[in-house]
Amino acid sequence: MTDALKRLSEEGVAIWLDDLSRKRITSGNLAELIDQQHVVGVTTNPSIFQKAISEGDGYDQQLADLAARKVTVEEAIRMITTADVRDAADILRPVFDATGGQDGRVSIEVDPRLAHNTKATVAEAKQLAWLVDRPNTLIKIPATKAGLPAITEVIGKGISVNVTLIFSLERYREVMDAYLAGLEKAKAAGLDLSKIHSVASFFVSRVDTEIDKRIDALGTDEAKAARGKAGLANARLAYEAFEEVFSGDRWAALDKAQANKQRPLWASTGVKDKAYKDTLYVDDLVAPGTVNTMPEATLEAAADHGQITGNTIAGTYAASRQEIEAVEKLGISYDEVVQLLEDEGVEKFEAAWNDLLKSTEAELKRLAPSEG
Repeated sequence: MTDALKRLSEEGVAIWLDDLSRKRITSGNLAELIDQQHVVGVTTNPSIFQKAISEGDGYDQQLADLAARKVTVEEAIRMITTADVRDAADILRPVFDATGGQDGRVSIEVDPRLAHNTKATVAEAKQLAWLVDRPNTLIKIPATKAGLPAITEVIGKGISVNVTLIFSLERYREVMDAYLAGLEKAKAAGLDLSKIHSVASFFVSRVDTEIDKRIDALGTDEAKAARGKAGLANARLAYEAFEEVFSGDRWAALDKAQANKQRPLWASTGVKDKAYKDTLYVDDLVAPGTVNTMPEATLEAAADHGQITGNTIAGTYAASRQEIEAVEKLGISYDEVVQLLEDEGVEKFEAAWNDLLKSTEAELKRLAPSEG
């Protein structure tokens, strides 16, 4: 086995695991991944928690206690998920300390049903930060229109944020703007900017999945030549935007106040199409100051046969623009695709949250003490 993950880290890419469960924490597996596979962070989402709680008996004792107290299903979910995030944050605390707060982070998402409600998102973010009560937590807020002012408000209160569900370059620029506005607010309030961190989760594979589906429907050789290129091109152009914004005048003033750049995080890096190499969104998105959050299968593939050849984003911007233009010339609207993906992303997380509510409710009933 080559140590591709070590080389990836040395290139300035932080490796985060896109998964969490009670079993992963209690078995020592998470500590092992940190120790042996260069993992320096963890991301979660409603789908991940739904899967964790519905599999095995790792949550039975806590669920039985919650059932005995007759808590609501929403409170039960809140107690279970924040307990996992807190424990994972404690395991990652040495990484957090060693990197000055840059890594060693665990993300937890606001209730996705609040994605279009700014005030409720801010209130939920504050509540989650208070409940987990660890400095190495990131609160995940979706990059919806209502999410943007929430990001500014939450960053302005000194709470670190993982902005999720970013698909379009235009929205990504709005996210960076919301982050800078939040830092300016925090600075005006006299907060220590060096303690506030953020990542912007830019989704990759879902872009290829949707565009490839439309390419396949066209069926021409010209169309097929564009398969599997838009996801990488989109992400690389996002990195170009990142370099531009975080070298501009507005950033310079915040940089002097010891603010941290909002790092691009490559999300949705599991390859969905077996025609592509399974390490595509790792090998081809290498650049300093980025994060790659991988499902375990992608992490294992990258460790086993990843090809890390240095920076694979620098010098690609002109070609990346041509890849997006080629898709547009086929009559596939970039703007339509990225808006659809954002809408679907929120819907998928809402559906996973509803499944989580149902499965948790069933478990509470199963483990409820008999009356008497």
